[in-house]
Amino acid sequence: MLHRCLTCLSALFLIASAATAQNLDSLLARMTLEEKLGQLNLLSADGRASPPQMQLVRAGKLGGLFNVIGAENTTPVQRIAVTESRLKIPLLFGLDVIHGYRTIFPIPLAEAGAFDPEAAEATARAAGQEAAAAGINWTYAPMVDIARDPRWGRIAEGSGEDTYLGSVLAAARVRGFQQAIFATVKHFAGYGAAEAGREYNSTEISERTMREVYLPPFKAAVDAGVASVMSAFNDIAGVPASGNAWLTDTVLRREWGFNGFVVSDWTSVAELIPHGVAGSQAEAGRRALTSGVDMDMQSSIYVDSLAALVRANRIPMAVVDSAVLRILRAKARLGLFRDPYRARTAPPAAETRALARRVARASIVLLKNERATLPLNPKLATIAVIGPLADNKLDPLGPWHTQGRAEDVVTVLQGIRARTSAAQVLYAPGAAIEDTATAGFANAVAAARRANVAILVLGERHDMSGEAASRSLLGLPGVQQQLLEAVSATGTPVVLVLMNGRPLVLEWAADHVPAILETWFLGVEAGNATADVLFGDVNPSGRLPVTFPRSLGQVPLYYNERNTGRPMSPNNKFSSKYIDVPNTPRYAFGFGLSYTTVAYRDLKLSTARARATDTVTATVTVTNTGSREGTEVVQLYIRDEVASVARPVRELKAFQRVTLKPNESRAVNLRVAVRDLAFYGLDMKPVVEPGTFRVYVGPNSAEGLEATFECIP
Repeated sequence: MLHRCLTCLSALFLIASAATAQNLDSLLARMTLEEKLGQLNLLSADGRASPPQMQLVRAGKLGGLFNVIGAENTTPVQRIAVTESRLKIPLLFGLDVIHGYRTIFPIPLAEAGAFDPEAAEATARAAGQEAAAAGINWTYAPMVDIARDPRWGRIAEGSGEDTYLGSVLAAARVRGFQQAIFATVKHFAGYGAAEAGREYNSTEISERTMREVYLPPFKAAVDAGVASVMSAFNDIAGVPASGNAWLTDTVLRREWGFNGFVVSDWTSVAELIPHGVAGSQAEAGRRALTSGVDMDMQSSIYVDSLAALVRANRIPMAVVDSAVLRILRAKARLGLFRDPYRARTAPPAAETRALARRVARASIVLLKNERATLPLNPKLATIAVIGPLADNKLDPLGPWHTQGRAEDVVTVLQGIRARTSAAQVLYAPGAAIEDTATAGFANAVAAARRANVAILVLGERHDMSGEAASRSLLGLPGVQQQLLEAVSATGTPVVLVLMNGRPLVLEWAADHVPAILETWFLGVEAGNATADVLFGDVNPSGRLPVTFPRSLGQVPLYYNERNTGRPMSPNNKFSSKYIDVPNTPRYAFGFGLSYTTVAYRDLKLSTARARATDTVTATVTVTNTGSREGTEVVQLYIRDEVASVARPVRELKAFQRVTLKPNESRAVNLRVAVRDLAFYGLDMKPVVEPGTFRVYVGPNSAEGLEATFECIP
């Protein structure tokens, strides 16, 4: 309860705004129609506001700006708004602060692999504080789209494929950001289900799947007090999200009670025209506004095209007033009427760098470690560091790195050299990330032959993930696969360090390389964090927040699928399977190795029978059976064995990070409220049906001890 109270206080910024509801009603009554529509207008700058944009501010025709960088640029524009415009209404200043502002933390997908909501809250808080010190008061984050298709580039910006993990992290990031600036949960909704993983593409999502899979992280953000929601680009079964009254009015406002405001994505109001649901800008604006999209990002349609429709009664004035009041209330909640400039001080760089390193360490996933190849002995005589990403300073920042600078990045090569000052470290890039040239292979092979171990740092450019970065192939780009095979052929032990923003297909590496580390894009401390894990200063504890397929042909592949009437059977040709590849993934959701070993035993449930109002506690004994201290992510999954609607084979419902010394055992308690096992029944209403629930507790989604309990009426 205390945590909930603190969350509410942080969401309200501990600010008692001088602008009361009565003040805002009075302000609304004084506004012209053009000024009202101006509050719903949001435009992008190019680092600083342009003279025409400043004139719009003076005329009261702009409610906010984004991409104005630095307090030295936001302050003069805000001064115009509060001293030169007729009604003195302050501006919102937005920016895509996704995983850091000046200090760049791991991308959200990487951070999700830490299974640590406190870490996610901490990085969001630090990012928000840095942004606030630079004059920003509103971020377009967190992105909470569930993503099951790794071809989609924006999988890098979210928490992966799981609804429960995504919901927990959505709430954590909202809490973190809103201790300093407004957060925006996006993209509402279903954007991650783009067909074929192709950016901006259509989606076909049933209402049941929408409510059970894609909407819960948004609901978690709303419950955490998120200030704003961003509508998505995509259509859902033919209805674009930025003109979808069912989403923004019925679900968001009426069912969930959301009292913040909805902002469109970049020109998504204007894009109702190419979607084919509006024939003109005015009609697109009418559709979006009456569907519940309060603020038009970058289209300028509301301010330029809707006044005539309002005067002709084609848009009720009450609709305009409601949208304007939501914007004004947000500005009041943020304290802008009392303190429009919000001068803030950024946290010390040493603190944010230390946080970046700590979270980066926890985000690294050890995928393979044959013959105890890792950790490396720092006293090795010679180490070869090879690959186009080994000494790369830009790409570890990942997509959406805001004001992060390449010169601040510690590369993997730098991190290794700093850790092994006594060793001879040979470096050869071998090839470029996407190049077809192999001229550099000879130097790379020569370095590997001279070394005790070869560390290959391979993967993607930072801009191969993120927006407008869908890929049709999921292997290593360019000639990196050939480079890996050439170095492996030397016989020198190989460690593959991956740097990427999505799951990759790694079949050759998984079969032939003794050690594989998935490091994602870790941000400014990438090199130090990677070296910490390579040399055993830190025992890897990251787990996969998304499934790694064996083959591109398996995509989309996710652990919480529903069973079929003909489940896969190796003895039945006529069962659901491929003839050329197993159904199973290469690496399952929740998977991750450690430098120690952990045993699970004695799974017990607190009750054999429970009602929908009860909580069931699963207790399991976890023992570190290895020689190193390590952190285990204990995961609990549920299966509703018989229901009126087919249910997933497993669903994550709880997890806990547990640090154990060698030979230490601990009883871990994982609690599940039975009401959280509800699904949408045949009547499309939430229901917990009586019957048997199977509980799995273990190290990932494919393993674990089992127990059952009965849900009774």
